[in-house]
Amino acid sequence: MSVSVALYIVPTPIGNLGDLTPRAIEVLSTVSLIACEDTRHSGKLLSHFNITTRTMALHDHNERARAQWFIDKLQAGESVALISDAGTPLISDPGYHLVSQVRAAGFQVVPLPGACAAITALSASGLPSDRFSFEGFLPAKDKARTDKLESLKEDSRTLIFYESPHRILYSLAALEQVFGAERPMVMARELTKTFETFLSGTIGEIRQQVEADPNQQKGEIVLMCHGHVCADDDAIPAKALDTLQRLCGELPLKKAAAITADIYGLKKNALYKQGLEQGW
Repeated sequence: MSVSVALYIVPTPIGNLGDLTPRAIEVLSTVSLIACEDTRHSGKLLSHFNITTRTMALHDHNERARAQWFIDKLQAGESVALISDAGTPLISDPGYHLVSQVRAAGFQVVPLPGACAAITALSASGLPSDRFSFEGFLPAKDKARTDKLESLKEDSRTLIFYESPHRILYSLAALEQVFGAERPMVMARELTKTFETFLSGTIGEIRQQVEADPNQQKGEIVLMCHGHVCADDDAIPAKALDTLQRLCGELPLKKAAAITADIYGLKKNALYKQGLEQGW
């Protein structure tokens, strides 16, 4: 296989090495250079597949400064692959600045499909998957974490978060405080690995299970919360009403109601009726 001069975005396994695709192996074996989040970590994966391509570190602390170095390599006719420690690059991993600058420099960026913990977890969660929002890691500090969750409290989409073992209990407690103990939730842990587990129930139930079992506080964790559900058909979240009112300042009510309904997953007629009642 020959590769053109381009930046290849290559997903790597999130646990099971069998999930590295044949195309990914071909690209990683053929490019001139591989940008890695951690060269030592990725070196084990590359060695397993007998890939000897030269590697260079690209992480949060050096990405902005090193992007031009990789662009110089592309200008010299060398092809580059980008990988992270696990999963799809840029999804809560470095790579955004590199991809942005490479595209601005006029070079092709070629994405390969592959492993992603958020999508893998969602597909098996049993939660609505037609509309969802990936929120990455919640803030580490208590107030910032609570403020973030408050901003998502009335979001009707399924919400997906990544979490680390040392913060999982704090995040579950914050979710219970802001979203309520009865909100349906699924916690996926150690996906594709030997001790893969899914816990399903309410936020309160899962918090109690994780608190009681130290094993559930280990490994890579994905939290998925059911979106906000109105108590009845006429109940419209405050955020949706605010959006409707703002849009009505620029658009006819009918159009504003349709856009707001699409954003929040609500009924257009209910929003239209509310707008009429408010005189918007």
